[in-house]
Amino acid sequence: MASTDPAQRNQVTVLQVGYSRQEDGDESAMRANCTCTLVRSRDGTNIIVDTMTAWDGEHLRSLLGQQGLGVDDIHVVVCTHGHSDHIGCNYLFLKARMHLVGACASHQDLYMDHLGSGNPDEQLALDSNAEVVVKRSPGHTLSCVSVIVDNSQLGGRVGITGDLFERSEDIDDENIWMDAGSENEKVQREERSKMAQLCEFVIPGHGPMFPVTPSIRCKLKEDATSST
Repeated sequence: MASTDPAQRNQVTVLQVGYSRQEDGDESAMRANCTCTLVRSRDGTNIIVDTMTAWDGEHLRSLLGQQGLGVDDIHVVVCTHGHSDHIGCNYLFLKARMHLVGACASHQDLYMDHLGSGNPDEQLALDSNAEVVVKRSPGHTLSCVSVIVDNSQLGGRVGITGDLFERSEDIDDENIWMDAGSENEKVQREERSKMAQLCEFVIPGHGPMFPVTPSIRCKLKEDATSST
C-alpha cells in the first residue's frame, strides 16, 4: 500500500539534467550528455540510472555527495541503453550488486538471465517491495530499458526512460527523437504511448522531468495508432 507520507515513499532525484544540441559551427557534430537520476527506495536500495560520460566521474561523485552518498552506497546501476553518454561512469560503482546495460545484467564476469523470457511485459524488481522495476522499452535501441518507480514522493508513478523520450519537446516534434536515432520508429511510437499511459511523470534521456498530461497521452496514442 502506498504511503501518504512523502518521507516514506521512494525518492526520485534528478542529479543532472541532460542535453543534446548541434555543435556550433559544425553540422557534422553534436554535444550530448544524459539525464542522470538517483532513486532511493524506501527499503534502503539506492539505484543510479544512466551514468553520463567517462569524463564525468568527479562530477558524479560530487552530485552524489550532495545527496549524502558515496559511490559505494549505490546498490544497482541501470543504464537505459549502451550508448557512451549513458554508461560512462559505471566504473565508479564496483560495490554495486548488479549493473544493467539495456537488458543485459551482470556482476563482474557473471551474466544473469534477467529480462530474457521474450515476454515484452516482463519486469525485474530492484527493491524488496517491487515498487522500483525495470522493463524493456525498445525503439531508440532494441535493447533499451526503462525504470518505473511506483509510490514516489511526487505522488505518482515515474518513468525514467532514457532516449525513449529525448526531451519533452519531442511530444510535438517527432523529428527530435527520430533525428537522435531509432532502430525501430514504429515500436518506439508504441512504447512512448505505453509509457505515457503508465506514468504520471517522465524523466527523458536528454532533458528535465515533465508531467504526463491527458493531452500528451492523447497525442502519443494518436502517433502510435497512425504508425500502424
